[in-house]
Amino acid sequence: MSTGVIIALIVIVAAVLVVAAVLALRARGPQHGGSLKRRFGPEYDRAVARHDGDTKAAERELADRVERHGSLHERPLEPAERERFEARWTATQERFVDSPREAVGEADRLLAELAGARGFPDGGQYEEQLAALSVHHAHHVDGYRRVHRVTHARVDGAQDSGAGTEEMRESLVEARALFEDLVRPGHHDGSRHDGGRHEGGGHDGGRHRAGSDGDGSAPARAARTHHSWSLSKRQPKES
Repeated sequence: MSTGVIIALIVIVAAVLVVAAVLALRARGPQHGGSLKRRFGPEYDRAVARHDGDTKAAERELADRVERHGSLHERPLEPAERERFEARWTATQERFVDSPREAVGEADRLLAELAGARGFPDGGQYEEQLAALSVHHAHHVDGYRRVHRVTHARVDGAQDSGAGTEEMRESLVEARALFEDLVRPGHHDGSRHDGGRHEGGGHDGGRHRAGSDGDGSAPARAARTHHSWSLSKRQPKES
């Protein structure tokens, strides 16, 4: 076989390999995007909106989050830790009726502290902590984003330029979903906003009975149920 034929064959093989590589990359693109969309759910749509509809830019951002935080392993809470966090959340809901803005601020701090206790970046690095949470709790992280935004809304004189009482209430209700994900991982339920889901409601059965998690007090469960419904139904005072 002549040298010219060998060179021609090499060129043809190289060209075929290049075309195959390009086709493979094109084939992987939509799958990668589809995988990100499945993983991030509503966070995917928010990222696309933030990038003015540029899905490629949004997917690069989300892929970067996965690369930075995808290998993070959440540290389980000790029973005593869990009880303290749950007690603080109950107190926060109670406080909302008389001091909604202070209650939302406490919820913001509580979520940051709880996420840190679970092994996420420290709450002092809010953006990085939020990014890490979005990788592992994508469907509920927006509640944290909302209470943080409400907490840090600027005040112009006596007039609040941020959220009203109803928005504060909604942000706190939504943030509860992330709180529950973090404080009791694996206890997912479609009725997450039904007020008493984790307090002996019909969907949980006896998940919080005595001996199951160290918080078996029936009065305590009843109190949490009452205040959960209070948060949803009672009208708080304007702050």
